[in-house]
Amino acid sequence: MNAPQTPDALQAPHTNAAWHARRLAATPRGVGVMGDFFIDRAKNAEFWDIEGRRFIDFAGGIAVLNTGHLHPKVQAAIAAQLQRFTHSCYQVVPYAEYVALAERINALVPIDGPAKTAFFSTGAEAIENAIKIARSATGRSGVIAFGGAFHGRSLFSVALTGKVQPYKAGFGPFPPEVYHVPFPCHCASLDDTKKAIEQLFKCDIEPSRVAAIVFEPVQGEGGFNPIQPAAVKWLRELCDQHGILLIADEVQTGFARTGKLFAMEHYGVSPDLITMAKSLAGGTTLSAVSGRQAVMDAPAPGGLGGTYAGHPLAIAASHAVLDVIEEERLCERAQRLGDKLIGHLIAQRAVRPRIGDIRGLGAMVACEFVDPKTGAPDADTTKKVQAAALARGLLLLTCGVYGNVIRFLFPLTIEDAVFDEGLSVLDAALAEVLA
Repeated sequence: MNAPQTPDALQAPHTNAAWHARRLAATPRGVGVMGDFFIDRAKNAEFWDIEGRRFIDFAGGIAVLNTGHLHPKVQAAIAAQLQRFTHSCYQVVPYAEYVALAERINALVPIDGPAKTAFFSTGAEAIENAIKIARSATGRSGVIAFGGAFHGRSLFSVALTGKVQPYKAGFGPFPPEVYHVPFPCHCASLDDTKKAIEQLFKCDIEPSRVAAIVFEPVQGEGGFNPIQPAAVKWLRELCDQHGILLIADEVQTGFARTGKLFAMEHYGVSPDLITMAKSLAGGTTLSAVSGRQAVMDAPAPGGLGGTYAGHPLAIAASHAVLDVIEEERLCERAQRLGDKLIGHLIAQRAVRPRIGDIRGLGAMVACEFVDPKTGAPDADTTKKVQAAALARGLLLLTCGVYGNVIRFLFPLTIEDAVFDEGLSVLDAALAEVLA
């Protein structure tokens, strides 16, 4: 039997190298880790590792920290709830704060008519429950998703995901009746999507058996690809024609990231269901599904929920997050920071031809790296730019089906001086790699 571990296990040697070695010995390789350093403390858009090195955070815990690390109001809300109770399981002993947060979100989501909201723990849980709700409401089983999509790591959400490496490889077979079509963005036309769905309806599944079409208004892992506005309108019309429910996955796009509270507000189209997570709760674990009242009420009592779903500490944090977004005008700030970043990247592209497409919605911005002669995706250069920035203390994330995209997910609360410093570090990294 292994000896029990005590707090002494957290003591010396307290170095990144020592902890990295312990990580490799103690945790499975399937939990991939980008950095070989370990965080010790953080504040807003900065963090420090256990050896005291400072980093500027342009990753935000993968879009979780729109309100920054340890926002004082979020901290205070969690601390206050911690003095009252930490768990009862909402389905056993409910608490008022859950209901009040549902009411707030119902008033904010771009859903036609009265809305209802249920809380869960992760984005994947939100997606899985949205599909359950759609199947219950329609009595159908088929689901259509898109190439390049990312909807989570649980088995059904992986089936919906349209990116093989590293999410699907080796994990099949996947649940049946999930179909993928091209995503209508800068890299595929709406006509391509229309033809693929027409072919799908002729060859694979009749529309009367399709419960839902699920899409990200801006694909995350797929490369920060904003959907074409005309495509959203067409999807709404298609769903209305065939009695299919339209699900907007706003797990990564929600809560001011795109310059609106929800990205769907850019398109003027109302989905039937919206999933959300990540920046919903300021770094605590909370997700949600909101939707039209009649749709949300389809599952019978007991059909939805979870032991930790709508955890009291996360609910308290989410109330504070909504306050901060409103009080600090983070939607407007996201647009301003995004515009500044895009302008900065365009200026760099003028002298560095390996920078390809630059795109974004609000502060959900990405740039591609390509071979300047052929336009082919250049994942190698992307990794080098990421590594050069990290060596200088700037944390960046990559994405894209071909791994050639750098995405920017800095906290929207980032101080102007820290944002400008981050851009200077990025410039230095680009100069080193693309000299």
